[in-house]
Amino acid sequence: MKIIVSGSLGNIGSVLTGILVAADHTVTVISSTPARQKDIEAAGAKAAIGSVTDAAFLAETCRGADALFAMTPPNLGGADVIANTTRAGQAYAAAVRASGIPRVVMLSSVGADLAAGNGPIAGLHNIEQLYHALEGVSVTYLRAGFFFTNFFNDIPLIRQAGIIGGNYPASLQMALVHPADIAAAAAEELQVTGAGHTVRYVVSDIRRPGEIAGALGAAVGIPALAWVEFSDRQSLQGMVQAGLPEEIAGLYTEMGAGFRNGSIQHDFEKQGSPVTGNVKLVEFAKAFGKKWEKG
Repeated sequence: MKIIVSGSLGNIGSVLTGILVAADHTVTVISSTPARQKDIEAAGAKAAIGSVTDAAFLAETCRGADALFAMTPPNLGGADVIANTTRAGQAYAAAVRASGIPRVVMLSSVGADLAAGNGPIAGLHNIEQLYHALEGVSVTYLRAGFFFTNFFNDIPLIRQAGIIGGNYPASLQMALVHPADIAAAAAEELQVTGAGHTVRYVVSDIRRPGEIAGALGAAVGIPALAWVEFSDRQSLQGMVQAGLPEEIAGLYTEMGAGFRNGSIQHDFEKQGSPVTGNVKLVEFAKAFGKKWEKG
């Protein structure tokens, strides 16, 4: 098969590309960075250098291919995030129509069934709706959980304040996912024809923030590390003070509130809270400890 992978050689793309190349597929990796071409070719794939907001570039890249892994980079431009994310989705949708590619696997998120109240996930909701309008194309929406790797961003807070937290409680049931499990699920879906439009939840583990704090704390030698629930205002101010643009901090605060009130995980739980990934909290905690040691 000829398969197109967007997302360059990031945490998902690098693993996905390796799986597909090992299975003897012809893989083209989309990257916006010319310097990544050598790395992509070293991985056994072809490089397509261009922007995911360029529908003509995407259409030319997808023409003649059998399947596309469509991943929209987060925080496009750092402002007007939802609109920019949606525009990238519009470019993908236009490219799919123009190229005639028959199979699309989209990286989405738990909570993408909601049009609002889910922070940056709203952009993925909009893209799902755009893809729903595609005719004659088989689309699978991979609704992924909260990335384990997002907790790497909490290392400075742990070092400086000896705490970890968010604007949701330590008792919340969180659907978590590791990028390697997303790559494995995407590889499975890309190698089958599929039929119509389907949703597949991709979750590696379900844990409470209190448990996460305990596991990560043990991994870095702080066994008493506690999860602190912040108010929405504290959460917003903390992210802005840490250097995040206010718009993005506001979206993440809204997402945290969506976790807290249960709306984001509602459909996932309605579907039976399926857990299919292999990487559990204990494995991620080991990686977290190694990251901590590197400083």
